Amino acid sequence: MSHNNWNHLIEKLPERLAPSMAKDHPNLPVVKEEGVYYYGLDGKEYLDFTSGIAVTNVGHRHPKVVQAIKDAADELTHGPIGVIQYESILKYADELANVMPGDLDCFFFGNSGTEAIEGALKLARHVTKKPYVISFVGGFHGRTLGSLAVSTSKAKYRKHQPVSGTYQIPYYDPSDDEQEAIQKLDDQFDKLFAHQVEAEEVAAVIMEPVLGEGGYVIPPKGWVQRIREICDEKGFLLIFDEVQTGFGRTGEWFASDVFDVVPDIMAIAKAMASGQPISATVANHQLMQQWPLGSHATTYGGNPIGCRVGLATLEVLKEEELITNAKNVGAYAHEQLEKLKEKHPMIGSIRSLGLMIGIEIIDPETGKPDGVRSMRILDLALEEGVLFYFCGNKGEVIRMIPPLTVTKEQIDDGLRMLDIALGRLS
Repeated sequence: MSHNNWNHLIEKLPERLAPSMAKDHPNLPVVKEEGVYYYGLDGKEYLDFTSGIAVTNVGHRHPKVVQAIKDAADELTHGPIGVIQYESILKYADELANVMPGDLDCFFFGNSGTEAIEGALKLARHVTKKPYVISFVGGFHGRTLGSLAVSTSKAKYRKHQPVSGTYQIPYYDPSDDEQEAIQKLDDQFDKLFAHQVEAEEVAAVIMEPVLGEGGYVIPPKGWVQRIREICDEKGFLLIFDEVQTGFGRTGEWFASDVFDVVPDIMAIAKAMASGQPISATVANHQLMQQWPLGSHATTYGGNPIGCRVGLATLEVLKEEELITNAKNVGAYAHEQLEKLKEKHPMIGSIRSLGLMIGIEIIDPETGKPDGVRSMRILDLALEEGVLFYFCGNKGEVIRMIPPLTVTKEQIDDGLRMLDIALGRLS
């Protein structure tokens, strides 16, 4: 397509695409993707430290992924499972069960992260026959009404959308040590049960084991394990939202493996199938068997092409040892960012687990989170040739989530460009 045609389409974008969909940052026109790079309409190569927002963990257009799409399309392009059966969904579920934590071995496939959360909430309420769910302040679980009811990363996401059936308690505060955090957690649950909802009416607790959109906050292991204990003591189901943390992002298959906690229900999506729209609500098969025909359903879930790509993605993660690479290169990136922090006082804390890295931006004079400065840094970094994303309540945390194929040399290249951007802003 010529540049003139492109420009014509871009001019019409406000008429054709809802701003809630298309007015994100940075709206970079691209013509191709490959490995850890985007190729812009402007002819420039951009190092991608977003992975399509934690989706292309095996890199953009991995040859095995591309071939899986082609091979699958030669056989089936649509299910629906239940009306027909097909090999790819059965094989994918079987292979996926082998990498899931603990006894999580049964899947309801959907199309997106928010669908996986909706399924998890419905399953928990159906099985326990209890109405209420507890989530954490700062958590993000999706934008459909059920998942929105447990999401509190930004108030604007809930604007004009009345939600009910949920209660929130504070997430881990990074300024607390582990024992302080656990004591606070116990106190917060006690206050909730004393003043707002009786424990016997609670179906589940839902949480991100690492806070994602809310700012890449990484809690101590003991704090997460205490939540598991409280759920067991009170008879709640524990739901982990691993939509962003799954498939090697944290240096393990799942964040659940990092914290040695197995939830009762897990929501997974994003990196499952390298950009094909597929997600899953996951539980053990004994729990899932209590969710009968008609209580939940899907037309597109478990799409044959998506399942073939999911299988290919699992193969690449294993064969290329990308989870080990995420751990090693992630540790290297953290070290280099700490050096950058010494040079630039506008960098606050570095929050990292594997290649899930948050770079907090602060006002150097006040020490307070600075979302305006953060967005300016993103713009300047893009001008240098590297693409980051943002998170945090005020947009003050720069998200650095490159494909798990990234090398130390590419980390150096990206951070060199970030260094220049920080220097330009200074």
